[in-house]
Amino acid sequence: MNQDRGLVVVLSGFSGAGKGTIMKHLLSKYPDCYHLSISATTRGKRTGEEDGREYFFKTREEFDEMVKNNEFLEHATFNGNSYGTPKAYVEKLVNEGKDVILEIEVQGALQVKEIFPEALLLFVTPPSAEALKSRLVGRGTETAEVVAQRLAISSKESKLMSKYDYLIINDVIDDAVERVHNIIRSQHYATKYNKAAISDLQQQLMVFAKGE
Repeated sequence: MNQDRGLVVVLSGFSGAGKGTIMKHLLSKYPDCYHLSISATTRGKRTGEEDGREYFFKTREEFDEMVKNNEFLEHATFNGNSYGTPKAYVEKLVNEGKDVILEIEVQGALQVKEIFPEALLLFVTPPSAEALKSRLVGRGTETAEVVAQRLAISSKESKLMSKYDYLIINDVIDDAVERVHNIIRSQHYATKYNKAAISDLQQQLMVFAKGE
Protein backbone atom coordinates (compact mmCIF):
# COMPACT_ATOMS: atom_id res chain seq x y z
CA MET A 1 0.00 0.00 0.00
CA ASN A 2 0.97 3.69 0.05
CA GLN A 3 4.31 4.00 1.84
CA ASP A 4 6.02 6.21 -0.72
CA ARG A 5 4.13 9.46 -0.23
CA GLY A 6 4.13 11.31 3.06
CA LEU A 7 1.21 12.94 4.83
CA VAL A 8 0.42 16.54 5.68
CA VAL A 9 -0.52 16.66 9.37
CA VAL A 10 -1.96 19.80 10.95
CA LEU A 11 -1.77 20.15 14.73
CA SER A 12 -3.94 22.86 16.30
CA GLY A 13 -5.38 23.46 19.73
CA PHE A 14 -6.34 25.93 22.40
CA SER A 15 -3.71 28.22 23.87
CA GLY A 16 -2.45 26.29 26.89
CA ALA A 17 -3.55 22.90 25.57
CA GLY A 18 0.06 21.75 25.14
CA LYS A 19 0.27 21.31 21.38
CA GLY A 20 3.79 22.75 21.31
CA THR A 21 4.90 20.32 24.01
CA ILE A 22 3.35 17.39 22.15
CA MET A 23 5.17 18.50 19.01
CA LYS A 24 8.56 18.68 20.76
CA HIS A 25 8.13 15.27 22.37
CA LEU A 26 6.95 13.71 19.10
CA LEU A 27 9.90 15.03 17.10
CA SER A 28 12.32 14.04 19.86
CA LYS A 29 10.95 10.50 20.24
CA TYR A 30 10.45 9.81 16.53
CA PRO A 31 13.03 12.00 14.72
CA ASP A 32 13.06 9.81 11.62
CA CYS A 33 9.29 9.76 11.20
CA TYR A 34 8.34 13.42 11.08
CA HIS A 35 9.45 16.70 9.61
CA LEU A 36 8.32 20.03 11.08
CA SER A 37 7.19 22.46 8.42
CA ILE A 38 9.05 25.76 8.21
CA SER A 39 7.08 28.96 7.65
CA ALA A 40 7.98 32.00 5.60
CA THR A 41 7.81 35.29 7.50
CA THR A 42 8.36 39.00 7.08
CA ARG A 43 9.64 39.18 10.67
CA GLY A 44 13.25 40.23 11.02
CA LYS A 45 15.88 37.57 11.70
CA ARG A 46 16.84 37.31 15.36
CA THR A 47 20.31 36.55 16.73
CA GLY A 48 21.21 32.90 16.16
CA GLU A 49 18.45 32.26 13.63
CA GLU A 50 19.19 30.95 10.14
CA ASP A 51 17.20 31.26 6.94
CA GLY A 52 15.65 27.89 6.12
CA ARG A 53 16.01 26.58 9.68
CA GLU A 54 13.74 28.66 11.95
CA TYR A 55 11.97 30.44 9.07
CA PHE A 56 12.27 31.39 5.44
CA PHE A 57 12.86 35.11 5.90
CA LYS A 58 11.18 37.25 3.25
CA THR A 59 10.82 40.95 2.53
CA ARG A 60 7.31 42.37 2.53
CA GLU A 61 7.45 42.57 -1.27
CA GLU A 62 8.58 38.93 -1.62
CA PHE A 63 5.88 37.72 0.77
CA ASP A 64 3.12 39.69 -0.96
CA GLU A 65 4.24 38.30 -4.32
CA MET A 66 3.97 34.76 -2.93
CA VAL A 67 0.45 35.52 -1.72
CA LYS A 68 -0.45 36.92 -5.14
CA ASN A 69 0.85 33.75 -6.83
CA ASN A 70 -1.04 31.44 -4.41
CA GLU A 71 2.22 29.96 -3.15
CA PHE A 72 0.99 29.44 0.43
CA LEU A 73 -1.10 26.66 1.94
CA GLU A 74 -2.12 29.20 4.56
CA HIS A 75 -0.97 32.63 5.71
CA ALA A 76 -1.85 35.19 8.34
CA THR A 77 -0.59 38.43 9.88
CA PHE A 78 0.15 38.93 13.59
CA ASN A 79 1.40 42.16 15.16
CA GLY A 80 2.37 43.55 11.78
CA ASN A 81 4.38 40.51 10.67
CA SER A 82 3.11 37.98 8.15
CA TYR A 83 3.61 34.22 8.32
CA GLY A 84 2.77 31.53 5.77
CA THR A 85 3.36 27.88 4.92
CA PRO A 86 5.02 27.57 1.47
CA LYS A 87 3.08 25.10 -0.65
CA ALA A 88 6.05 23.99 -2.79
CA TYR A 89 8.17 23.27 0.30
CA VAL A 90 5.52 21.03 1.86
CA GLU A 91 4.77 19.22 -1.40
CA LYS A 92 8.50 18.52 -1.92
CA LEU A 93 8.77 16.87 1.51
CA VAL A 94 5.55 14.87 1.04
CA ASN A 95 6.74 13.62 -2.36
CA GLU A 96 9.97 12.49 -0.67
CA GLY A 97 7.85 10.29 1.60
CA LYS A 98 8.12 12.48 4.70
CA ASP A 99 5.21 13.15 7.05
CA VAL A 100 5.12 16.92 7.45
CA ILE A 101 3.62 18.48 10.58
CA LEU A 102 2.21 22.00 10.60
CA GLU A 103 1.57 23.55 14.02
CA ILE A 104 -0.89 26.31 13.14
CA GLU A 105 -4.06 27.96 14.45
CA VAL A 106 -7.59 26.99 13.47
CA GLN A 107 -8.21 29.39 10.60
CA GLY A 108 -4.91 28.44 9.00
CA ALA A 109 -5.71 24.75 9.40
CA LEU A 110 -8.98 25.17 7.52
CA GLN A 111 -7.14 27.03 4.75
CA VAL A 112 -4.77 24.07 4.43
CA LYS A 113 -7.71 21.65 4.25
CA GLU A 114 -9.23 23.60 1.35
CA ILE A 115 -6.00 23.49 -0.68
CA PHE A 116 -4.84 20.07 0.57
CA PRO A 117 -8.06 18.05 1.16
CA GLU A 118 -6.14 14.93 2.16
CA ALA A 119 -4.45 16.74 5.07
CA LEU A 120 -4.92 15.10 8.47
CA LEU A 121 -6.25 17.58 11.05
CA LEU A 122 -5.64 16.96 14.77
CA PHE A 123 -7.03 19.19 17.52
CA VAL A 124 -5.38 19.24 20.96
CA THR A 125 -7.41 20.00 24.08
CA PRO A 126 -7.09 19.46 27.85
CA PRO A 127 -9.65 17.08 29.39
CA SER A 128 -11.89 19.98 30.48
CA ALA A 129 -12.39 23.74 30.29
CA GLU A 130 -11.45 23.98 33.96
CA ALA A 131 -8.15 22.23 33.23
CA LEU A 132 -7.48 24.69 30.40
CA LYS A 133 -8.10 27.68 32.68
CA SER A 134 -5.87 26.16 35.37
CA ARG A 135 -3.03 25.70 32.90
CA LEU A 136 -3.27 29.28 31.66
CA VAL A 137 -3.37 30.65 35.20
CA GLY A 138 -0.62 28.25 36.28
CA ARG A 139 1.81 29.70 33.77
CA GLY A 140 2.07 32.77 35.97
CA THR A 141 3.17 34.84 32.99
CA GLU A 142 -0.15 36.39 31.99
CA THR A 143 -2.56 38.78 33.68
CA ALA A 144 -6.13 37.78 34.53
CA GLU A 145 -7.26 39.95 31.62
CA VAL A 146 -5.03 38.08 29.13
CA VAL A 147 -6.19 34.72 30.49
CA ALA A 148 -9.81 35.81 29.99
CA GLN A 149 -9.01 36.88 26.42
CA ARG A 150 -7.39 33.53 25.65
CA LEU A 151 -10.38 31.66 27.05
CA ALA A 152 -12.72 33.79 24.92
CA ILE A 153 -10.68 32.91 21.82
CA SER A 154 -10.79 29.23 22.82
CA SER A 155 -14.57 29.44 23.09
CA LYS A 156 -14.74 30.65 19.48
CA GLU A 157 -12.24 28.03 18.29
CA SER A 158 -14.27 25.27 19.96
CA LYS A 159 -17.05 25.86 17.42
CA LEU A 160 -14.72 24.61 14.68
CA MET A 161 -13.41 21.50 16.46
CA SER A 162 -15.82 19.23 14.56
CA LYS A 163 -14.05 20.13 11.31
CA TYR A 164 -10.96 18.27 12.53
CA ASP A 165 -10.39 14.56 11.91
CA TYR A 166 -9.29 13.61 15.43
CA LEU A 167 -9.44 15.05 18.93
CA ILE A 168 -6.30 14.64 21.05
CA ILE A 169 -7.03 14.82 24.78
CA ASN A 170 -3.81 16.02 26.41
CA ASP A 171 -4.05 14.81 29.98
CA VAL A 172 -0.82 12.82 30.36
CA ILE A 173 1.72 14.14 27.85
CA ASP A 174 3.34 10.78 27.02
CA ASP A 175 -0.08 9.26 26.31
CA ALA A 176 -1.04 12.19 24.08
CA VAL A 177 2.20 11.87 22.10
CA GLU A 178 1.56 8.17 21.51
CA ARG A 179 -2.03 8.88 20.39
CA VAL A 180 -0.78 11.37 17.81
CA HIS A 181 1.93 8.98 16.59
CA ASN A 182 -0.45 6.02 16.30
CA ILE A 183 -3.09 8.03 14.47
CA ILE A 184 -0.57 9.30 11.91
CA ARG A 185 0.93 5.83 11.39
CA SER A 186 -2.51 4.29 10.86
CA GLN A 187 -3.41 6.90 8.26
CA HIS A 188 -0.85 5.45 5.87
CA TYR A 189 -3.20 2.48 5.53
CA ALA A 190 -6.42 4.48 5.16
CA THR A 191 -8.24 3.76 1.90
CA LYS A 192 -8.33 7.44 0.90
CA TYR A 193 -4.52 7.50 0.79
CA ASN A 194 -4.28 4.25 -1.15
CA LYS A 195 -6.61 4.80 -4.12
CA ALA A 196 -3.92 3.99 -6.68
CA ALA A 197 -3.00 0.73 -4.92
CA ILE A 198 -6.67 -0.24 -4.63
CA SER A 199 -7.26 0.47 -8.30
CA ASP A 200 -4.22 -1.58 -9.27
CA LEU A 201 -5.39 -4.52 -7.15
CA GLN A 202 -8.89 -4.31 -8.65
CA GLN A 203 -7.47 -4.43 -12.16
CA GLN A 204 -5.38 -7.49 -11.34
CA LEU A 205 -8.36 -9.27 -9.80
CA MET A 206 -10.48 -8.50 -12.89
CA VAL A 207 -7.86 -10.26 -15.00
CA PHE A 208 -7.97 -13.32 -12.76
CA ALA A 209 -11.78 -13.27 -12.72
CA LYS A 210 -11.80 -13.47 -16.49
CA GLY A 211 -9.52 -16.48 -16.31
CA GLU A 212 -6.69 -14.79 -18.16
